[in-house]
Amino acid sequence: MRLLKLGLSDYRNCKDIELDLNFDKILIIGKNAQGKTNILESIYFLSALKTPRTANNIEIINFNADTAQIEAEILKANTSVELGYSYSREKTRSLRINGVRTTPKNFKQVLKTVLFSTNDLMLLRGNPSDRRDWLDRAIAQIYPAYDERLSKYDKIRVQKNNFLKELIKGTPLDETLLDVLNEQLAICGSNIIYLRIKFLNEIERIAHEKHRIISETEELKLRYDCSFLDSEVELDEILEKFKLALDERKIEEMRRAQACVGPHRDDILFFINGNEATKFASQGQQRTVVLSLKLSELDIITEKTGDEPILLLDDVLAELDDIRQNYLLKSISDTTQTIITSVDTVLFEDEFLKDVKIYKIENGKILE
Repeated sequence: MRLLKLGLSDYRNCKDIELDLNFDKILIIGKNAQGKTNILESIYFLSALKTPRTANNIEIINFNADTAQIEAEILKANTSVELGYSYSREKTRSLRINGVRTTPKNFKQVLKTVLFSTNDLMLLRGNPSDRRDWLDRAIAQIYPAYDERLSKYDKIRVQKNNFLKELIKGTPLDETLLDVLNEQLAICGSNIIYLRIKFLNEIERIAHEKHRIISETEELKLRYDCSFLDSEVELDEILEKFKLALDERKIEEMRRAQACVGPHRDDILFFINGNEATKFASQGQQRTVVLSLKLSELDIITEKTGDEPILLLDDVLAELDDIRQNYLLKSISDTTQTIITSVDTVLFEDEFLKDVKIYKIENGKILE
């Protein structure tokens, strides 16, 4: 897979950009707030239809414009595919593949990306929701229906929360509806938990070895942290234990007027030599874990889909020491198209730069 061209119109501060990206390695340099992160974000957006920077897509539209547009040409399985996306302040969007309107599900199956940004370096010390988001984004690129399951689960959970709020107000309601909602929540939520555990086991297999190479002596382990599971189980067992947990905490949920059990409350735990990394790991150890995870994510998406994702490195090299910088750059396959942003070229060796296409960005405009 290769990204050949990218066009941005009124995407944040990138009012009018046309980029030739038909190169193995691309480096976009510029000072902070000039737009280099916006370019990488727009590429990631085409693969996920959302940005890790905001939940409100209105924010991608330039302050002085009514609509943001992204156009891209991708080479996939020796076939050229054109993607088009637009979003307006009226919250209307258009998704096009080769000029024809399409569904979000079909749109997101075209382009695969792995984004590694400075925000990711805080993954271990961030909130559980940050770790769940990372896991869910990775899974969705392998299992296209996964996003639909998450969306369905959230709708049921919101419906349940609204029902519980009315119940606590004393509104006369048929409480059997709560049992129906719990049944639906357990079925949908169990599938999500099962896929998360399965993916986590697969990525641990790869990340364990990468982490060992960087750290030389440390052993990395990952574990899915669910309040009602104490070991790896099959789907039917997860469903049974989910239902039991809902029964046990039914009174609590009615008192608190919110769903207290399910994958929306789960977490991912990281262990280095048996010690929980979120609590005891140094900054360097945390960054080694995240670096191992991101490179493993790249490998596993390639392994499972047959499509090698575009690797997006957003200012991350400046936050890594020499050992981790060298490992990252040397780990990137020659066949992996990589787009990197940086303040300047100082961090890169001349040998690396000789095969890199370099663009400079100032105030949302590209200068070669």
